[in-house]
Amino acid sequence: MVKSLWDQKKAAQLRTGLDELVYRSNLIGADRSVCNWGGGNTSMKTIEKDFRGRDIEVMWVKGSGSDLATMKKQHFTGLRLEDIRPLIEREQMTDEEMVEYLSHCMINPKHPRPSIETLLHAFLPFKHVDHTHPDAIISICCADNGKQIAKEIYGDRFVWVPYIRPGFTLSKMIAEGVKQNPNAELVLMEKHGLVTWGETAQECYEKTISIINEAEQYIRERIDETSVFGGQKYKALPAEERKKILAQVMPIIRGAISDQKRMILSYDDSDDVLQFVNSYEAPVLSQIGAACPDHLVHTKRVPLYVDWDPQTNDVHQLMKKVKEGIERFKEEYKAYFERNRKEGDEMFEPAPRVILIPGIGMVNTGKSLAMANVSGALYHRAIAVMKGATSLGNFVSLDEKESYNVEYWPLELYKLTLAPPEAEFSRKVAFVTGGAGGIGSETCRRLASEGAHVVVADLNIEGAEKVAAEINEVYGEGRAIAIRMNVTREEEVKAAFDQTALAYGGVDIVVNNAGLATSNPLEETTLQEWNLNMDVLATGYFLVAREAFKQMKKQGIGGSMVFVGSKNSVYAGKNASAYSAAKALEVHLARCIAVEGGQYGIRVNSVLPDAVLQGSAIWNSAWREERAKAYGIEPDQLEEYYRKRTTLLVNVYPSDIAEAIAFFASSKSEKTTGCMLTVDGGVSAAFTR
Repeated sequence: MVKSLWDQKKAAQLRTGLDELVYRSNLIGADRSVCNWGGGNTSMKTIEKDFRGRDIEVMWVKGSGSDLATMKKQHFTGLRLEDIRPLIEREQMTDEEMVEYLSHCMINPKHPRPSIETLLHAFLPFKHVDHTHPDAIISICCADNGKQIAKEIYGDRFVWVPYIRPGFTLSKMIAEGVKQNPNAELVLMEKHGLVTWGETAQECYEKTISIINEAEQYIRERIDETSVFGGQKYKALPAEERKKILAQVMPIIRGAISDQKRMILSYDDSDDVLQFVNSYEAPVLSQIGAACPDHLVHTKRVPLYVDWDPQTNDVHQLMKKVKEGIERFKEEYKAYFERNRKEGDEMFEPAPRVILIPGIGMVNTGKSLAMANVSGALYHRAIAVMKGATSLGNFVSLDEKESYNVEYWPLELYKLTLAPPEAEFSRKVAFVTGGAGGIGSETCRRLASEGAHVVVADLNIEGAEKVAAEINEVYGEGRAIAIRMNVTREEEVKAAFDQTALAYGGVDIVVNNAGLATSNPLEETTLQEWNLNMDVLATGYFLVAREAFKQMKKQGIGGSMVFVGSKNSVYAGKNASAYSAAKALEVHLARCIAVEGGQYGIRVNSVLPDAVLQGSAIWNSAWREERAKAYGIEPDQLEEYYRKRTTLLVNVYPSDIAEAIAFFASSKSEKTTGCMLTVDGGVSAAFTR
């Protein structure tokens, strides 16, 4: 049952009516079983002062593109009701005419464009109105016998409106239906949702909750878990087995769906998802259509259902079926677009947004992890609706033509234009070793600032978690994850790339940056010291590059690796033979991989910094004392010593190296591979020759 979240103490502290509307809206959006992400709308009618100080009746309504769960005052639009109410006398009004007309009714032109369903709220004579998409209600509205079920639950207290796309006609139908039924407490919109109202914000909210719970109770009493979706055809694989398989399959999926634009993936193996994908009826039910028009832009009309028997445990067969299924889905989507397109329509990426795999769960795709998760969240709602509808009768949806008209509806597409523009590294995944250090953390921040999803890999997990948390705080939840990884441990490196595949679907950019440094004259260099440098700086770079290469090759969409070498990669550092030799190996390894990677679109380049003291764990270790001793100066004189030996007389900072890494990782260097870029202020002894 849906719980009321209304807190009388909090409500009493609200200052204005608009504060109350924000509070009510946030409560509604907090429960996704009540309202979809980005969907639904709320309103309130108040008396305000206009610019001349006159009292006018104003309706505040949700602005287009907002999400009820998170919206604030600035996301609502105020409109003069005396300008809107006469519209109900009209016989018809196109969407374009409605949008244009409402733009003249706004009390402030800086407010967002009002909701698609503004007239629905304006034509109803109630102070507070909620329009939501509750699972239980849509289960009724998407059942072939829904109107009869509604009579059994609500008697004569409801108005049933046959499906019609939101706009003037639907708004007028609802208003007239409510006017003709003095007992009406709610409106049920076929294949769409619920409308409720009240004289106060609390009354409206509580009415919404109580109406939903009446439907919820009715449906619960009729659900038999043993026979839901026709019963279980397959058993879910054990959790660890699911992850192991997904880590292999996700890069295959990501490559197959990213032929036009790269996509980020997420996966979900929640109980309700597994119950659905493992059922007898899932192959048919999943192809009927969307559970709510609001889903279409984010989930497409249908998901891809992969017909695979998990009990065979044949991962190669699954990979084959996934590839074939995605290609078939894209061809069918292109045909669907061509059958229904109108002049000016531009096709979205034809790849699926939702992929259902028996025994495994659901994989979701999107331009970012956030959008992939939206697709997943909406399909959770679809599963709940199908579960309810099939327990009452038969699940029905919009036909193909109307599905297309909603998916490519200009008023719906307008919401997508409100998203911030994509940046250089949008849709890309970057894996940075030594991500907690000075250069590593700055690189993570630099790539994230231009849209990348970042894996912060470091032996120092606390430091990595701190960097990831900072990125998520600035750019949103899930934009970065921290992984503890020792680059010298083969199994840990493999596991880290498996985690990356599970988190985002694969990898596009790998920054080999983990490091250490030691300094001793040759005769004092022990085998242990030599091996330590080789293990971390040579073997570590090799292991990371090898696993990255495998994943990039599996995706088949190219990639970029950047090795962080050193001035010592080309310069014989005094008293640093172990370190210098390992650093020289790094850049030559990079060139070797560049040769092998070219045919797969995998570029490999190296950045050669020098004396980056700021934020460096290396320079805060014995290395500082060792280098100072080698030059015959005090440790605190090193920074100035290094500055003076450069031809440009400058110090080099982590941000300088991050900028060079970003260049090599970007489209600006898409025709460059096997290259070295020195960022050392100009140390003439290290000039390549």
